[in-house]
Amino acid sequence: MTQLSVTLANHPLEPLSREEMKAAVKIVKEQMEWTTAHRFVSVALKEPAKEIVLAYDGTQPFEREAHVVLLNNDDNATYEAVVSLSGQTVVSWIHVPGVQPTIMLDEQAECEIAVRRSPLFLEALEKLGIDTPEFVMVDLWSAGNWGTEEDANVRLARPLCFLRSDEKDNGYARPLPLVPIVDLNRMEVLRVEQYEYASIPSKAFNYTPDRVGPLRSPAKPVEITQPEGPSFEIDGHEISWQDWKFRIGFNSREGLTLHTLSYNDQGRERPVLYRAALSEMVVPYGDPGPIQNRKNAFDSGEYGIGQLANSLELGCDCVGYIKYFDGVMTDSKGELFVIKNAICMHEEDFGILWKHTDWRTNEVEVRRSRRLVVSSISTVANYEYGFFWYLYQDGNIEFEVKLTGILSTAGLHPGETPKYGNLVGPELYAPNHQHFFNVRLDLQIDGSQNSVYEVNVVPEELGEHNPRENAFYAKSTLLETELQARRDIKLETARYWKFVNDNVKNELGQSVGYKIVTGENCFPFASDNSSLLKRAGFIKHHLWVTPYDENEMYASGKYPNQHIGGDGLSAWAEKDRDVKNKDIVVWYTMGHTHVPRPEDWPVMPAAYIGFMLKPVSFFNQSPAINLPSQPKKSYCSSSVKADGCQS
Repeated sequence: MTQLSVTLANHPLEPLSREEMKAAVKIVKEQMEWTTAHRFVSVALKEPAKEIVLAYDGTQPFEREAHVVLLNNDDNATYEAVVSLSGQTVVSWIHVPGVQPTIMLDEQAECEIAVRRSPLFLEALEKLGIDTPEFVMVDLWSAGNWGTEEDANVRLARPLCFLRSDEKDNGYARPLPLVPIVDLNRMEVLRVEQYEYASIPSKAFNYTPDRVGPLRSPAKPVEITQPEGPSFEIDGHEISWQDWKFRIGFNSREGLTLHTLSYNDQGRERPVLYRAALSEMVVPYGDPGPIQNRKNAFDSGEYGIGQLANSLELGCDCVGYIKYFDGVMTDSKGELFVIKNAICMHEEDFGILWKHTDWRTNEVEVRRSRRLVVSSISTVANYEYGFFWYLYQDGNIEFEVKLTGILSTAGLHPGETPKYGNLVGPELYAPNHQHFFNVRLDLQIDGSQNSVYEVNVVPEELGEHNPRENAFYAKSTLLETELQARRDIKLETARYWKFVNDNVKNELGQSVGYKIVTGENCFPFASDNSSLLKRAGFIKHHLWVTPYDENEMYASGKYPNQHIGGDGLSAWAEKDRDVKNKDIVVWYTMGHTHVPRPEDWPVMPAAYIGFMLKPVSFFNQSPAINLPSQPKKSYCSSSVKADGCQS
């Protein structure tokens, strides 16, 4: 065995470097019975035990390990390996029976090539009068699991196909009534399902500047400058900004992750979150037609949000003084695969943070809000998802998803008016669908012993103590077990949940905590007996609470691809474990119901969905009260001053 010279990272949570990634692959190939049939699904940092991370002060040695998932195409078998980079050895190699790992990026490109070359597919194209297979777009969609032997035993894909008129045309304007069923291990088309449209939609709908026609006059430029540089400081992947400190992580499945988030409160480092990340997202479609009714995309667990991340560009995706972080992974052959600028970090002005005018003295105090933005954007076939974490100067934490990209489309049968979607062009419609996101929040509010309270605002009973019949109050209820903590939003009582440490009090004697302020949300429309809810039970409720378990990371389970269901968060919660004053994890599910509009076509203006964590008794007063006032500047040119513009 070749002894490798590897420089190891200087912190237990530092993402694997390029050097460490290559070393992990080399160790696996040299020490295991490696063949060309083995493919690397993922290589990522195996995060050390929580107690090791929390005790680390920069002096203790720690074990540096990689977690590797592999697939053998010949025997359709999945393996998990743990590689010690410190000891340069494979410390565990486990066969995981009966599962299908995440679809690899290589498979998506290989699938398109295999379909275009398939005699079965070429014959189906010929029946449609199409003689340009090179212009067919083949979007790999996961097959799901509908209880058949094939679903259980074959690594399948069920691609959707679209036709371009040339290599840069928007092919989603011309969906084809063909669904090839592909064995991904053999990269072979097993059969082609053929359906009927009145015709293939013919109208072009493009979006690039050279094809959309006359462009509107551009807006005047807005320049964002920071001549003194940014306010954040960086040490590897550790960030300090405006009393916040945290670490950035990245992996091929979750994409962007945040770790050990704390706030420096007048010299005291106070933890808030140990880890925060997108746990899973699923996009179910609501059209019962044969092409559409199997579309339930688990974009994180089946496709890997991280490996689909964009390389972000200054001035387009991010504006201002930017710090980028690369996404370091491997392809399925084990070769280094780096997404340059996968993560963007910058500061934004966010309007007024607080203001008061004393009308008696005419004295005004105002502070503008600055927020730190950490973001990553992923393209999943036709859709784009932007994932944004925001930190604020008043102790708020926000997570937001921006949904954009191109609608998934379909053609129409003769004489059909779409019931389960909307027309977006002649002979072209977009089906109704939903987007559900689950975010895993590993709490650490002033320590590891936390609890969750549900707060409902209720009217006071009528009586002498409520003479004007106007009183209401906030009623808190402790959620003690997992089943009690399966909760839903209730607008009638302005319901919210607060996460507290009852062992730590502020100066007023109140338990320190944070509350979650929910944004847009919804419930699934599929039945409880549907494949969707068997596989994605986490979307049944908006809030879940579980005791910390390092093996419970993903709301749909570790291997949702072609899984029959019954795994993940909904199964774990059935244990009904104690979650009072424990090391707990909060899982928040949010949903966006999309009934498409013509205005969403051909590229959808971004829709926003998210939530905010706001301190509740965590501080003794507003932590933003100590912000210094900013010098008043002139933002008006003397030659173009207008009414209301002051120097």
